[in-house]
Amino acid sequence: MSSQSLKSIRSVSVAGRSSTVMASSSFISTLLLILLIAQTSLAEIRHTEIRSDSRATIPFDEFGFTHSGRLNLTVTNLSFSKTPPDFSLLGFYLCTRDSWARVLEQIQDGDIQCPLQSEHIKPVYKFTELQQPDNNDRAKTRSFDTSVKVSDPNLFTLLFSNCVPDLEVSMDVQSVMYNYNPKTGQLYYLSAGKASLPTIYFLFFLVYLVLGAVWIYTLYANRLTVYRIHFFMLTVVILKALNLICESEDKSYIERTGTAHGWDVVFYVFSFLKGITLFTLIVLIGTGWSFLKPYLQDKEKKVLMIVIPLQVVANVAQVVIDESGPFGEFYDTWKKVFLLVDIVCCCAVLFPIVWSIKNLREAAKTDGKAAVNLMKLTLFRQYYIIVISYIYFTRVVVYALETITSYKFQWTGPVAAELATLAFYVFTGYTFRPKVHNPYFAIDDEEEEAAAEALKLEDEFEL
Repeated sequence: MSSQSLKSIRSVSVAGRSSTVMASSSFISTLLLILLIAQTSLAEIRHTEIRSDSRATIPFDEFGFTHSGRLNLTVTNLSFSKTPPDFSLLGFYLCTRDSWARVLEQIQDGDIQCPLQSEHIKPVYKFTELQQPDNNDRAKTRSFDTSVKVSDPNLFTLLFSNCVPDLEVSMDVQSVMYNYNPKTGQLYYLSAGKASLPTIYFLFFLVYLVLGAVWIYTLYANRLTVYRIHFFMLTVVILKALNLICESEDKSYIERTGTAHGWDVVFYVFSFLKGITLFTLIVLIGTGWSFLKPYLQDKEKKVLMIVIPLQVVANVAQVVIDESGPFGEFYDTWKKVFLLVDIVCCCAVLFPIVWSIKNLREAAKTDGKAAVNLMKLTLFRQYYIIVISYIYFTRVVVYALETITSYKFQWTGPVAAELATLAFYVFTGYTFRPKVHNPYFAIDDEEEEAAAEALKLEDEFEL
């Protein structure tokens, strides 16, 4: 179903995220305030305000139902700009993506004039059930509530159609979608394909706890060769673990109650901090900071000053996308902003790695010690490839996986992304771990001669 042709007006608060290492305190306060305002908007119980809307079709939300699904719909403050001539042309209904394509074909072929007339939809509430007002009380507000059982397992979208020309509708809509377990009497407010996400995120949280403990032991066992970058790596792992446990609790509360109970705010805070520190870590490793030099050059500082604010924008965009869903009023705009900013950030973090490789190669031709560094620090080339692979997989492959898989397997995308992230963390930690006799950084005369000879052979081969 096209999100451009079907947009809804939602009462969604635009959320920001928490602080960054280099952000000002006033900006941090602003982000936290925005988060507090938006804390009640992310949930499977949706509240939507429609004001003087004349669109023919308004989509609200998607949900994956099992064979025992249910939709509870409550509409209040319903009013019209004029008395509708035919109330059968207004109403709510459920529709799958395949069914919607058939409905559009029927309309184009002239078989029907309104989606409510199609046999491919599942009616929820037609306005013919309302008491029709006369011309003197058309502005009178009305309300109703209804409940519909969904016994056909599928991914359904709740829509409202207004096929009366020039008729503006105002109303407050609350939709509650859930799946019911008749054996236990439990209600599940997460979509069918996402029901396992709380457990999945909790298991990954345990993995990162173990990873953090192993890293702490590694730092202690090699404390004489620990650099500042190693403590920064530990911070990244801790923030990732906290992000996962908050996401697990967030999804768990939504699954059981339909609302996040504030866990979404904490999740967004740690998600923001995790994203900032991860990109910063990639830049610092790429520059050789702490390993090779205790400082950053001006151009390297500029990369950080570009990446961090862009990450702020990307995180704000991600919050809006998550909160509003695919039918939000500004969904398409924020989606484009997020993709653009994310691509710029991913490209920016690669520059320091390229600069380090280039500087080592140039210095190796004039400085004997740099020759061994060039041969020993081949990990920069490896790391460059790994970073590109990680970015490509999490941005392209995961998106393709989420697009082609059935709604029943919506959990596969997050699992693939988390596995790729875990592999990236493990590779980074193992490659740059502190060691007493690190083969990448140990330099002696024999190694210097061997490196110089290898470099000479490499230059001859290139010629």
